[in-house]
Amino acid sequence: MEKNIHISRFKGIMLVLIASVLWSIGGLLVKFLNWNPVAIAGSRSIIASLVMLAYVKKPNITKSKPQILGAIAYSATVLFYVIANKLTTAANAILLQYTSPIFVALLSFWILKEKVHWYDVVSIAVVIMGMGLFFIGGFSSGNVLGNIIAIASGFTLACCTLALRAQKEGSAVETVLLGNLLTFIISIPFMLKVDATMKDIAVVIVLGVFQLGISYILYVNSLKYITALEAILITVFEPILNPLWVYIFLGEKPGINAIIGGIIVIIAVTLRGIYSTKVDS
Repeated sequence: MEKNIHISRFKGIMLVLIASVLWSIGGLLVKFLNWNPVAIAGSRSIIASLVMLAYVKKPNITKSKPQILGAIAYSATVLFYVIANKLTTAANAILLQYTSPIFVALLSFWILKEKVHWYDVVSIAVVIMGMGLFFIGGFSSGNVLGNIIAIASGFTLACCTLALRAQKEGSAVETVLLGNLLTFIISIPFMLKVDATMKDIAVVIVLGVFQLGISYILYVNSLKYITALEAILITVFEPILNPLWVYIFLGEKPGINAIIGGIIVIIAVTLRGIYSTKVDS
């Protein structure tokens, strides 16, 4: 019995680790494409939708308010993320999106009337300080709009998270499936203007199948075998690896202020996740 538990836990850790690595290649692959970012988001999403549909087979579409709002928030998140990747560095885009747990804490207090704990207040203050560093010197590099959109993607991701929590029926997979389909519909006018090469098509397929489709399925299944704390600790690999791949293959180097700000954000969000998980358990 104990051996089976260890095997299941190892399986869960490997699933979420692979998912995190697949998520992390998003910044690099988006940089490879010279398309309009909305066209990239839509192409990626329709492929991911087909992958998820093949996995779910019979999706449970409840048409509930949380499911619809969650799908809209998810669609906004993937659109904002790809746009931010085109306007600022990959490091800024993913690290500023990684602030979403802080927005969840704020929105939970405002919308769900949940109590805000002392560690929420501390982490929010620290994250805001870290976010501020991304904008120092940003005006000269033209990254300000991209940074703002990246923060917006963190906010919409938080909204999506709250919508998923509010669903009493259905599952996260269906919400994400609907969100991807909505992204595709929004992107059709932009996709029609794309002049795609075989390389572009290959990159989009990898984005849709592996970076967005299979990765999410792996993550959902990993939660059957590991704790929320383990998931928090392992998924931190995404914002660390994402800018690393872009630096290695494309030479895009984030500024020193962004690096320091990113470290502050990652530490604050991770420590808050660890502490809150221990308190709730």
